[in-house]
Amino acid sequence: MTAATATVTSATAVSPLLTRLAAERATGALLRDRGTLFLEDGRIVHAESPSTPGLEVLLTTGGGLAPERWNEAVNQAGARRQVARFLVDSGGMAGGELEICHLAAIFDAAFFALSPGSGPSRFRRGATHWIGSVRSVPAAAVERETCRRRELLDAVWPYPRLDTAPVVPRPAAPGQTVTARQRLLLRQADGVRTPADLAWALGRPAFHTLLDVRRLAAAGLVETPHEPAPAPVAGALPDWMTQTQSPDVALLRRLRDALEASL
Repeated sequence: MTAATATVTSATAVSPLLTRLAAERATGALLRDRGTLFLEDGRIVHAESPSTPGLEVLLTTGGGLAPERWNEAVNQAGARRQVARFLVDSGGMAGGELEICHLAAIFDAAFFALSPGSGPSRFRRGATHWIGSVRSVPAAAVERETCRRRELLDAVWPYPRLDTAPVVPRPAAPGQTVTARQRLLLRQADGVRTPADLAWALGRPAFHTLLDVRRLAAAGLVETPHEPAPAPVAGALPDWMTQTQSPDVALLRRLRDALEASL
């Protein structure tokens, strides 16, 4: 067992089965309800999830690859599981650019595939992906990054309902700075599209879009959906005697509401 694997094992592993497969240097596909991780000799070589735009979207919508070049690569080399090599060898794109997009796709899909609500894991030994060999990542590194991303989202704005609710823009306050990246996302937000919809439309990784939306909500530039009020319980303390939010978050929201009321 490597030091990296031991680090994950000593803590709470995101996926105990993934940790074991990495230690066994297994090859195959780890299937979960929200995505699939492909392993080769215990290292992750590809990942995909219905919650995220695939590599083709990152390359064609978000990148500079023409859709017809992608289709050509799939048609010519998909059956041989060498799509990545065909793209580079045919001059469709540089190898470094493909590696960067491929790594982004791996970490993006793994974040959702390894989410707590992703259901039981199954392993299909020997299964491979038609994209072929690009670059592999240690399973321990993927687990650590998944944990870091979960913590980052809550540190920015701890309202998970934002991740699945329609994104509803709010007008910027006078003098408030909005970056070009934020403006592009806000132009696509129509009150109907969810962060996942926006990721597909913009050709961006889904996690980065979730992070952008939470930052916008923290800045008051999109609505924060609230949890429905719980049903009253007999004998429960009145609302004014309870604290339903952490003090820091509650204070931030009161300050923001007061500022908006004075504008």
